[in-house]
Amino acid sequence: MKEKINISGQEIDYNLKKSKKARNLRLTVNLEGNLTVTVPWFCSMWQARRFVKKKSNWILKSINRFKNSGGSSLLTKVGKRDYKKLKEEARNFVSRRVEYFNQHYNFEYKRISIRNQKSRWGSCSVRKNLNYNFRILLLPQDLADYIIVHELCHLKEMNHSKRFWKLVGKIVPDYKEMRKKLRNI
Repeated sequence: MKEKINISGQEIDYNLKKSKKARNLRLTVNLEGNLTVTVPWFCSMWQARRFVKKKSNWILKSINRFKNSGGSSLLTKVGKRDYKKLKEEARNFVSRRVEYFNQHYNFEYKRISIRNQKSRWGSCSVRKNLNYNFRILLLPQDLADYIIVHELCHLKEMNHSKRFWKLVGKIVPDYKEMRKKLRNI
C-alpha cells in the first residue's frame, strides 16, 4: 500500500507492507532510494505510521544519501552480461577469502551463493549456507573481508551477541570502524 509522509517540508512516498513473517517493524531503503516499511500482520496502521514518524530523521538521511551518491559504481544497476561476469568473479573471490578465514575458525558450511541483492551485503542461513552480494567485489578489500568474516561467524552464532562480536573481532579487530564505513557507502 502506498503512503506519504512529510519530513522537513519534503514529501516522501513509501510502500507499506504487512507481512505474516515479520516479527518487528522494519525500514529499508533500496539502492534507488525507495523506502519500504514492513510491519507484522498484527500491527495497526496507526502504529506503523507512528514508527515512520519516529524514524523520520533516519529516513531522510538514508534517502538523501542514495540520491546524492551520483550513481556510485556500487549503486548503479548492472546489465545482465556484466552481472554474470561479476558474479563469477565474486564467487571466486569470496570462495578464496572464506577458505582463508575459515582456516582460523574451522566452521562447517554447506555452500556459498552469490546474489544480486538490493539491501544486503551478505547473509547466513540456518542451513549453514553463506550468501553474498556480488557487489562485494567492488568494495575495498578491508570492507569485503569484514563482510565475509561477519557472515562466517554467523555459522557459530546466529545473532549479534557479545559472543558473536568477539568471534568477528578475532580476525577484524576494527569491525566497528568497518561497520561505519559500510553505512556510508
